[in-house]
Amino acid sequence: MNINEHVLREMGVIAWRARANGERATDPTPEHEPRPAARSSLDDLEAQVAACRKCSLCETRRNTVFGVGDPDAELMFIGEAPGAEEDRRGLPFVGRAGQLLDAMLEAIDLKREDCYIANVLKCRPPNNRDPMGREVHECHPYLLAQIDRIRPRVLVALGRFAAQALLETDTPIGRLRGAVHRYGASGTPLIVTYHPAYLLRSPLEKRKSWRDLKLVRSLLGASDASRRGTADHNLADGAGDGGHHVLSGR
Repeated sequence: MNINEHVLREMGVIAWRARANGERATDPTPEHEPRPAARSSLDDLEAQVAACRKCSLCETRRNTVFGVGDPDAELMFIGEAPGAEEDRRGLPFVGRAGQLLDAMLEAIDLKREDCYIANVLKCRPPNNRDPMGREVHECHPYLLAQIDRIRPRVLVALGRFAAQALLETDTPIGRLRGAVHRYGASGTPLIVTYHPAYLLRSPLEKRKSWRDLKLVRSLLGASDASRRGTADHNLADGAGDGGHHVLSGR
């Protein structure tokens, strides 16, 4: 049993499997067995997070940042931790990085409402410092329970920290991206790409992220880039109407 399975079992969460192409979420629990409390609803889990005081981040946060999106989403994005704007509003990816993430989703014919977006940490580290080991340890069961409740067909790790935390590795992100990893006992496909905040600082890396997004789209069974015609150009070069300024990093 790996660490993720152990944490889920301790929380009373039944292990799950990846959905086949086109399959929607169903509850594998037999009718005569009660559904585990940790999976009863994301609302219940969010309430647990809001009341959490397991690490010192509870002393400095303004709001917990649980997650947002479709609870039956086939695609789930996981970032590192909330920033200042996310801490203020209690929602993930709502600053400039969030605008870029929205543009990235649009490039593969998706909207924020079609996905689920969360972070490894549910509270902002002071001054946006890197998360500490104990903070990750205490937040980890919440993230595992989120993934278990949503059961996405594809996971996307945004940035080095999220990728290394999910894959339990210290391999650099440059060596992790560009491949399909498998997450958990279910073997859910996991794609690693750069965090939108990094892309704002390093716009030349957007071409690599576009390749990662095309890999995500292929896993979801979407048609190729001809559906949007200029999508490759828009994301890689910042051209196009709606996302021009965001994608160009201005």
